[in-house]
Amino acid sequence: MKNRNIVLYVALLAIGIFVGWIAFGGDSKKDTTHAHEADSEKNTMWTCSMHPQIMQPEAGDCPICGMDLIPAESSADGLLADEFKLTENAMALANVQTSIIGAREADGNTIKLSGKVVENEEANTVQVSYFSGRIERLNVSVTGEDIRTGQLLATIYSPELYAAQQELITAASIKESQPALYKAVRNKLKLWKLSENQINQIEESGKVKENFPVYATVSGTVTEKMVAQGDYVKQGQPLLKIANLNTVWGHFDVYENQIDLFKKGQEVTVTTKAYSNKEFKGKVDFINPTLNTKTRTVTLRVVLNNKDGIFKPGMFLEGQIDGGITSGQTQELTIPSSAVLWTGKRSVVYVKTNPNESVFEMKEVLLGNRIGDSYKIVEGLSTGMEIVTNGTFTVDAAAQLQGKKSMMNASNTSSALKDDHSAHTIEKVERLKVSEEFQKKLKIVYNSYILLKDALVEDDVEVAKGFSEALFKNVNLLPLKELKSTEVKKEGDRVKMELEVSARKTRDAKTIEGQRESFETVSLQLQNAIELFGINEEVYKLYCPMVNNDKGAYWLSTSKQVLNPYFGAAMLKCGEVKDSIE
Repeated sequence: MKNRNIVLYVALLAIGIFVGWIAFGGDSKKDTTHAHEADSEKNTMWTCSMHPQIMQPEAGDCPICGMDLIPAESSADGLLADEFKLTENAMALANVQTSIIGAREADGNTIKLSGKVVENEEANTVQVSYFSGRIERLNVSVTGEDIRTGQLLATIYSPELYAAQQELITAASIKESQPALYKAVRNKLKLWKLSENQINQIEESGKVKENFPVYATVSGTVTEKMVAQGDYVKQGQPLLKIANLNTVWGHFDVYENQIDLFKKGQEVTVTTKAYSNKEFKGKVDFINPTLNTKTRTVTLRVVLNNKDGIFKPGMFLEGQIDGGITSGQTQELTIPSSAVLWTGKRSVVYVKTNPNESVFEMKEVLLGNRIGDSYKIVEGLSTGMEIVTNGTFTVDAAAQLQGKKSMMNASNTSSALKDDHSAHTIEKVERLKVSEEFQKKLKIVYNSYILLKDALVEDDVEVAKGFSEALFKNVNLLPLKELKSTEVKKEGDRVKMELEVSARKTRDAKTIEGQRESFETVSLQLQNAIELFGINEEVYKLYCPMVNNDKGAYWLSTSKQVLNPYFGAAMLKCGEVKDSIE
């Protein structure tokens, strides 16, 4: 009986403990779970599925499109101070692409050039008439006809030559008594390119010829007929242009930052689409000392053997030439030009620091010469690094929004240590000293840009075309001679060249979409120019994150009012003021 009571008490105690654990232990676990969820909710950042650059600490609506924000992936853990992470969604929307860079052998380094075939000016000749008269017969029927030295080209009736023949016949009859007169008349006919045989024939026959032949003095191909049968010509007037096409010239365009890679005597491999399976060799014969200010190129001339008539004047050529690597270099590192962002004197790229995640960090690089669509890397990167080659601007915008080191943010100071007004410290590019005249001309360029911007705001493609033409002309008028020091002149040359190219694209665009696409590049380059040289006026930098499928783009304005040139009336107020240039 006593043992039965003990067993009963133990059973009741066990039941009590179990019930207590259910009542209190379960609640404790539930409370702990709730606490963790609350904690997690508190630390969650919220983003927009359509605009992943938006990051907010609380749920709500997207300030751009009004959609509900969703929780963003946590990416801060384990990252270094200057690193930041993009979500897979953001990577896909912005079409961000990366590439692993590697060194290549310098011996295999070639520079590709584009050019065309032109006539060898040294072998060109103009066949002229040596006496005045009327062309009775023209024996050259078409351009492109081959002629040889001594071939009859035309017959001409010349009143002057007719009279001179009569003088010769008269002088011949008195040559014994008037030898000086006789000799002068013969020399006069020789000046009109009559041969000794022709003169003797006239003298011996005693008859005057009405029509005189004109013979070719050189062999070649007729490239232009400058007269027609029946025309009256004067002494020395051109009749035909004749080209000797046994040798031709290949004219290639070389950009100014490539000039130092070329020298006279270098061997060039030439190809043409007409003979795609053949390669031809030539040598650099001449490098034009004058720069074409419109294209920012110089002409490199290559002499080509053309005895077989393969090359036709006007034919397009492609040339490959050694890249000019010095003997001490065995390898070079190059990156696509699309990977580089410019700000003042700085060139930056974005490196993917984690091969398994979308983690990036900005790197400043020192660039060498540009070769085609690539830049040589002098300093800042090494073989095997993975860099952003497409969507670079979007990655930079993400870095700015997350307060990381970027093209515009000089340093990464934790936003927790700053107030809202200083969370993003914008680097001020060091202003270069230039004359007031240069600043005035740059301000005229800026004024043209503002008029173009206003036309795009109004969706007026024709007005925008007119102002883009004015912008292009004003860029060409920038007085580089006002830039004194070598460093400043180098920056001025670069800025002017880049502005000319983008302004030309805007001018030549046929649609407003094309104008807006080029306008984005013009905006960045003009911003760079104003930051470098100044225009003695405050300029506002505005930003729209939805341009180019949410890649984002800047534009410049004289005021803080948001009038979007990339969308016009469709999204007139989309954008915000990011900064200003003092």
